Amino acid sequence: MPELSARQTITKRQITAFIGIAAGALFAWLLAPSTVAQVIVVLMSIGFVVSTGVRMLLALFGRHKYSEEKGAFTEPSGEQSLPVYTVLIPLYHEADVLPQLARALLALDYPRDKLDLKFVVEEDDEETCIAADALARDGYFEVIRVPFSMPRTKPKACNYALRFARGDYLVIYDAEDRPEADQLRKAVDRFRSAPRDTACLQARLSICNANDGWIARMFALDYAVWFNALLPGLDRLEVPMPLGGTSNHFRMSALRAAGAWDPFNVTEDADLGIRLAQLGYRVSMLDSTTVEEAPTHLKTWFKQRSRWLKGYMQTWLVHARHPALSAKRIGARGVVVFQMFIGGAIWSALVNPLLWLIFITNCALLPSNDDPEVVQMFACISGFGLLAANALLASVAMADPRRGRALLLPYGIGLVLFWMLISAAAYRALWQLIFKPFYWEKTPHGQTRKGDTLGG
Repeated sequence: MPELSARQTITKRQITAFIGIAAGALFAWLLAPSTVAQVIVVLMSIGFVVSTGVRMLLALFGRHKYSEEKGAFTEPSGEQSLPVYTVLIPLYHEADVLPQLARALLALDYPRDKLDLKFVVEEDDEETCIAADALARDGYFEVIRVPFSMPRTKPKACNYALRFARGDYLVIYDAEDRPEADQLRKAVDRFRSAPRDTACLQARLSICNANDGWIARMFALDYAVWFNALLPGLDRLEVPMPLGGTSNHFRMSALRAAGAWDPFNVTEDADLGIRLAQLGYRVSMLDSTTVEEAPTHLKTWFKQRSRWLKGYMQTWLVHARHPALSAKRIGARGVVVFQMFIGGAIWSALVNPLLWLIFITNCALLPSNDDPEVVQMFACISGFGLLAANALLASVAMADPRRGRALLLPYGIGLVLFWMLISAAAYRALWQLIFKPFYWEKTPHGQTRKGDTLGG
């Protein structure tokens, strides 16, 4: 399905459309610069506020969804009826965390003879290969060596390993993950009771090292909103849902039918969630939690967030290529939510610092400018967009349904700075999208210092 792959980052039709919009805006600017400037600021502000408002509504729907799930009871599956379950763990320079990972996987409450545990390792990563081979000697793990080829990405490695998978179901875990012991049983029960078009279940992710500094706390807060409110909201509306990077549980037949992961998309999880919807499948939430760690250093976080935003840009470009076809596949509501959720996240990150710049500049110019009404207009429009959007984002972030607000409130004031950092990562992502679209920046693991789960 080349039309649904990021191998071609942008099509000629999209390039033509972007050039046409830019040329039209430039021509209008030459004719009426002040009016066009006001229109642009208005459009930036409206897009920012509307995108944030959609997130607010999703959070409200998602909390209601969580309340429904919380009262649900899952009947444990009998040993004889459990299917073979494949667990793929893609690894790259992860030798240090492998012993902890092996303990977490062997703690899964699932029959050992029905677990297909596979370490997926790049063949030139000798240190990790040696560590994985040592763990595989007990017979519980299998090591899949991925031959060198481009692009050198996690989804490429997973696609290679998929040919060796034996399970009826499959889940992806990262090297630092610690899933709840009964997560696989819950997934089997949920798949059996769900409609046949349910191709994937996304477990919740929670951060274990929220006390490891400001970056880790903001990351944990971000995850709490994402997995406890926004994704459940998408689930409740039955619209396309971008997957998280780990704890994705798949029906093997649906995963193969969808073409598995796009090796050219650096957020293959988000892309696959949208592609499954395009092909008529459903993605839903699984009320089980996997604990993982947040980056503790700004440089590490910045690279990871840049990759995520670059992948969102790739995903938006891919799935916005044929809007009429998309509307036929996922419905008008699905298209609107996709544009507001995926496209809106990109738009908001890029626009946020521009609105701040316009607001601050015009406030500074107001006392001395010859045309104070125009300057005041710019300041008011940009200020309203910033105030409304930031207030909505803060209310979404602070109203976490699983944890007390007392833990989060001291960090609320830092959210504005955190979103500015996200904007900086977005501009870096845009630069990489143009010059290094398939470059994968690896996030190091095993940096946890303090254990304090947030969001689960």
